[in-house]
Amino acid sequence: MSDALSFRPAVKLLGRKAYGSIPHLPGSRMGSGDHHCDPGQARIATERPRDRYDRVIVTEKLDGSNTAIVRHHDRIWALNRAGYPAETSPYSQHRHFATWVAAQDALWRALLDEGEQLSGEWLIQAHGTRYALPHAPWVVFDAFDAQRRRWPWTIMQERLSPYVVLPHVLHDGSAYSVSQALRALGDHGFHGALDPPEGAVWRVERRGQVDFLVKFVRPEKVAGCFLPEITGGEPIANTYPADFLEKSNEA
Repeated sequence: MSDALSFRPAVKLLGRKAYGSIPHLPGSRMGSGDHHCDPGQARIATERPRDRYDRVIVTEKLDGSNTAIVRHHDRIWALNRAGYPAETSPYSQHRHFATWVAAQDALWRALLDEGEQLSGEWLIQAHGTRYALPHAPWVVFDAFDAQRRRWPWTIMQERLSPYVVLPHVLHDGSAYSVSQALRALGDHGFHGALDPPEGAVWRVERRGQVDFLVKFVRPEKVAGCFLPEITGGEPIANTYPADFLEKSNEA
Protein backbone atom coordinates (compact mmCIF):
# COMPACT_ATOMS: atom_id res chain seq x y z
CA MET A 1 0.00 0.00 0.00
CA SER A 2 1.12 3.60 -0.58
CA ASP A 3 1.80 5.91 2.34
CA ALA A 4 0.42 8.82 0.29
CA LEU A 5 -1.61 11.42 2.13
CA SER A 6 -4.32 13.55 0.58
CA PHE A 7 -2.89 15.77 -2.15
CA ARG A 8 -1.45 19.12 -1.10
CA PRO A 9 -1.30 21.66 -3.95
CA ALA A 10 2.26 22.72 -4.76
CA VAL A 11 4.25 24.26 -7.58
CA LYS A 12 7.71 23.47 -8.87
CA LEU A 13 9.92 25.84 -6.91
CA LEU A 14 12.35 26.53 -9.76
CA GLY A 15 9.83 26.11 -12.56
CA ARG A 16 11.47 22.83 -13.66
CA LYS A 17 12.61 19.46 -12.40
CA ALA A 18 15.28 19.48 -9.74
CA TYR A 19 17.18 16.77 -11.64
CA GLY A 20 16.95 15.24 -15.10
CA SER A 21 17.97 11.81 -16.37
CA ILE A 22 21.55 10.56 -16.82
CA PRO A 23 21.82 8.63 -20.11
CA HIS A 24 22.66 4.92 -20.04
CA LEU A 25 25.69 3.10 -21.38
CA PRO A 26 25.12 0.14 -23.74
CA GLY A 27 23.84 -2.93 -21.89
CA SER A 28 22.48 -0.95 -18.95
CA ARG A 29 18.99 -1.72 -17.68
CA MET A 30 16.65 1.04 -18.78
CA GLY A 31 13.25 2.04 -17.52
CA SER A 32 10.41 3.98 -19.02
CA GLY A 33 11.60 7.36 -20.29
CA ASP A 34 15.31 6.43 -20.09
CA HIS A 35 17.64 6.81 -23.05
CA HIS A 36 21.06 5.63 -24.18
CA CYS A 37 24.06 7.95 -24.29
CA ASP A 38 25.76 8.95 -27.52
CA PRO A 39 28.09 6.16 -28.78
CA GLY A 40 30.98 8.62 -28.76
CA GLN A 41 30.39 9.39 -25.10
CA ALA A 42 30.37 5.67 -24.31
CA ARG A 43 33.76 5.26 -26.02
CA ILE A 44 35.29 8.18 -24.16
CA ALA A 45 34.01 7.00 -20.79
CA THR A 46 34.70 3.28 -21.08
CA GLU A 47 37.25 2.67 -23.89
CA ARG A 48 39.47 5.52 -24.99
CA PRO A 49 39.70 9.20 -23.97
CA ARG A 50 39.97 11.90 -26.61
CA ASP A 51 43.31 13.06 -25.23
CA ARG A 52 45.09 13.76 -21.95
CA TYR A 53 42.59 16.44 -21.02
CA ASP A 54 39.78 13.94 -20.38
CA ARG A 55 39.33 12.92 -16.74
CA VAL A 56 36.96 10.04 -15.97
CA ILE A 57 35.64 9.71 -12.42
CA VAL A 58 33.57 6.59 -11.77
CA THR A 59 31.47 6.37 -8.60
CA GLU A 60 29.07 3.86 -7.10
CA LYS A 61 25.45 4.49 -8.03
CA LEU A 62 23.18 4.51 -4.98
CA ASP A 63 19.56 3.35 -5.06
CA GLY A 64 17.22 5.69 -3.20
CA SER A 65 15.03 8.71 -3.82
CA ASN A 66 16.56 11.51 -5.91
CA THR A 67 16.26 14.67 -3.82
CA ALA A 68 17.82 18.12 -3.74
CA ILE A 69 18.71 21.03 -1.48
CA VAL A 70 18.74 24.47 -3.06
CA ARG A 71 19.31 27.99 -1.79
CA HIS A 72 16.57 30.03 -3.46
CA HIS A 73 15.71 33.64 -2.57
CA ASP A 74 17.95 33.21 0.47
CA ARG A 75 15.90 30.33 1.81
CA ILE A 76 17.00 26.70 2.03
CA TRP A 77 14.57 24.36 0.29
CA ALA A 78 14.34 20.56 0.19
CA LEU A 79 12.98 19.31 -3.13
CA ASN A 80 11.95 16.02 -4.65
CA ARG A 81 13.27 15.10 -8.10
CA ALA A 82 10.28 16.61 -9.87
CA GLY A 83 11.11 19.97 -8.31
CA TYR A 84 8.32 20.22 -5.75
CA PRO A 85 9.01 21.13 -2.10
CA ALA A 86 9.60 17.87 -0.27
CA GLU A 87 7.44 19.01 2.62
CA THR A 88 4.40 18.88 0.30
CA SER A 89 5.10 15.33 -0.92
CA PRO A 90 2.47 12.63 -0.35
CA TYR A 91 5.32 10.30 0.66
CA SER A 92 6.61 10.28 4.22
CA GLN A 93 10.22 9.66 3.15
CA HIS A 94 10.25 13.03 1.37
CA ARG A 95 8.63 14.87 4.27
CA HIS A 96 11.22 13.25 6.54
CA PHE A 97 13.91 14.64 4.23
CA ALA A 98 12.41 18.14 4.46
CA THR A 99 12.41 17.94 8.25
CA TRP A 100 16.05 16.85 8.35
CA VAL A 101 17.12 19.61 5.94
CA ALA A 102 15.30 22.26 7.98
CA ALA A 103 16.97 21.05 11.18
CA GLN A 104 20.39 21.76 9.63
CA ASP A 105 19.60 25.07 7.97
CA ALA A 106 22.84 26.70 9.15
CA LEU A 107 24.93 23.97 7.51
CA TRP A 108 23.31 24.38 4.10
CA ARG A 109 23.64 28.15 4.29
CA ALA A 110 27.36 27.72 4.96
CA LEU A 111 27.75 25.30 2.03
CA LEU A 112 25.57 26.96 -0.59
CA ASP A 113 25.52 30.40 -2.17
CA GLU A 114 22.34 31.84 -3.67
CA GLY A 115 21.06 29.67 -6.53
CA GLU A 116 23.35 26.70 -5.83
CA GLN A 117 21.99 23.17 -5.54
CA LEU A 118 23.04 19.80 -4.16
CA SER A 119 21.44 16.63 -5.53
CA GLY A 120 21.63 13.31 -3.75
CA GLU A 121 20.05 9.95 -2.95
CA TRP A 122 17.81 9.87 0.14
CA LEU A 123 18.22 6.35 1.47
CA ILE A 124 15.99 5.93 4.50
CA GLN A 125 13.68 3.58 2.57
CA ALA A 126 14.60 0.59 0.40
CA HIS A 127 13.69 1.00 -3.27
CA GLY A 128 15.45 -1.75 -5.24
CA THR A 129 18.38 -2.24 -2.86
CA ARG A 130 18.42 -2.66 0.90
CA TYR A 131 21.17 -0.92 2.89
CA ALA A 132 22.79 -1.15 6.31
CA LEU A 133 24.41 2.24 5.85
CA PRO A 134 27.63 3.10 7.71
CA HIS A 135 26.79 6.80 7.38
CA ALA A 136 23.90 9.26 7.16
CA PRO A 137 21.26 8.28 4.57
CA TRP A 138 21.83 11.13 2.14
CA VAL A 139 24.61 10.77 -0.44
CA VAL A 140 25.36 13.78 -2.66
CA PHE A 141 26.18 12.75 -6.24
CA ASP A 142 25.94 16.10 -8.06
CA ALA A 143 26.03 19.85 -7.45
CA PHE A 144 25.23 22.95 -9.51
CA ASP A 145 26.04 26.64 -9.44
CA ALA A 146 23.47 29.39 -9.94
CA GLN A 147 23.87 29.13 -13.73
CA ARG A 148 23.06 25.39 -13.61
CA ARG A 149 26.66 24.39 -14.33
CA ARG A 150 27.87 21.25 -12.59
CA TRP A 151 30.60 21.57 -9.99
CA PRO A 152 33.78 19.70 -10.98
CA TRP A 153 34.50 16.68 -8.82
CA THR A 154 37.48 18.30 -7.10
CA ILE A 155 35.28 21.23 -6.06
CA MET A 156 32.64 18.84 -4.74
CA GLN A 157 35.26 17.07 -2.65
CA GLU A 158 36.77 20.28 -1.31
CA ARG A 159 33.49 21.99 -0.47
CA LEU A 160 31.38 19.06 0.63
CA SER A 161 33.34 16.01 1.79
CA PRO A 162 33.98 17.29 5.34
CA TYR A 163 30.21 17.76 5.84
CA VAL A 164 28.20 15.35 3.66
CA VAL A 165 28.67 11.88 2.20
CA LEU A 166 29.81 11.55 -1.42
CA PRO A 167 29.56 8.29 -3.42
CA HIS A 168 32.58 6.00 -3.25
CA VAL A 169 35.08 6.60 -6.05
CA LEU A 170 35.82 3.41 -7.98
CA HIS A 171 38.22 5.06 -10.43
CA ASP A 172 39.71 8.47 -11.23
CA GLY A 173 41.82 8.77 -14.37
CA SER A 174 41.41 7.57 -17.94
CA ALA A 175 38.60 5.52 -19.53
CA TYR A 176 37.21 2.72 -17.36
CA SER A 177 35.18 -0.19 -18.69
CA VAL A 178 31.87 -1.42 -17.33
CA SER A 179 33.42 -4.77 -16.45
CA GLN A 180 36.15 -3.01 -14.47
CA ALA A 181 33.55 -0.97 -12.57
CA LEU A 182 31.46 -4.04 -11.72
CA ARG A 183 34.54 -5.89 -10.49
CA ALA A 184 35.51 -2.89 -8.34
CA LEU A 185 32.00 -2.77 -6.84
CA GLY A 186 32.12 -6.41 -5.82
CA ASP A 187 29.11 -8.08 -4.27
CA HIS A 188 27.91 -5.24 -2.07
CA GLY A 189 29.64 -2.01 -3.05
CA PHE A 190 30.96 0.46 -0.47
CA HIS A 191 27.83 1.89 1.17
CA GLY A 192 26.49 -1.10 3.04
CA ALA A 193 24.27 -2.62 0.35
CA LEU A 194 22.69 -5.89 1.50
CA ASP A 195 21.85 -6.74 -2.10
CA PRO A 196 24.07 -6.44 -5.20
CA PRO A 197 24.91 -2.76 -5.83
CA GLU A 198 22.85 -1.02 -8.50
CA GLY A 199 25.68 0.11 -10.77
CA ALA A 200 28.00 3.04 -11.41
CA VAL A 201 28.11 6.60 -12.77
CA TRP A 202 30.83 7.90 -15.11
CA ARG A 203 31.58 11.61 -14.75
CA VAL A 204 33.70 12.89 -17.63
CA GLU A 205 35.47 16.21 -17.11
CA ARG A 206 37.60 18.15 -19.53
CA ARG A 207 40.02 20.95 -18.64
CA GLY A 208 38.45 21.24 -15.20
CA GLN A 209 34.82 21.42 -16.38
CA VAL A 210 32.16 18.71 -16.38
CA ASP A 211 31.54 17.54 -19.95
CA PHE A 212 28.94 14.79 -19.46
CA LEU A 213 27.65 12.00 -17.20
CA VAL A 214 26.64 8.46 -18.16
CA LYS A 215 25.60 5.47 -16.06
CA PHE A 216 25.30 1.72 -16.02
CA VAL A 217 22.62 -0.20 -14.12
CA ARG A 218 22.96 -3.96 -13.77
CA PRO A 219 20.66 -5.67 -16.34
CA GLU A 220 19.23 -8.03 -13.71
CA LYS A 221 18.26 -5.14 -11.45
CA VAL A 222 14.54 -4.99 -10.62
CA ALA A 223 13.66 -1.35 -10.08
CA GLY A 224 11.68 -0.53 -6.95
CA CYS A 225 11.17 -4.17 -5.99
CA PHE A 226 11.01 -3.29 -2.27
CA LEU A 227 8.59 -0.38 -2.59
CA PRO A 228 5.13 -0.87 -1.05
CA GLU A 229 3.58 0.17 -4.37
CA ILE A 230 5.13 -3.01 -5.82
CA THR A 231 5.01 -5.41 -2.87
CA GLY A 232 1.62 -4.39 -1.48
CA GLY A 233 3.21 -4.43 1.97
CA GLU A 234 4.76 -1.89 4.30
CA PRO A 235 7.82 0.26 3.46
CA ILE A 236 11.16 -1.37 4.24
CA ALA A 237 13.46 0.90 6.23
CA ASN A 238 17.19 0.95 5.63
CA THR A 239 19.39 1.19 8.72
CA TYR A 240 21.90 3.94 9.49
CA PRO A 241 23.88 5.18 12.50
CA ALA A 242 21.90 5.95 15.65
CA ASP A 243 23.32 9.46 15.99
CA PHE A 244 21.65 10.37 12.70
CA LEU A 245 18.26 9.52 14.17
CA GLU A 246 18.62 12.34 16.68
CA LYS A 247 18.88 14.84 13.83
CA SER A 248 16.17 13.41 11.63
CA ASN A 249 13.14 12.65 13.78
CA GLU A 250 10.06 13.67 11.85
CA ALA A 251 8.14 16.59 13.30
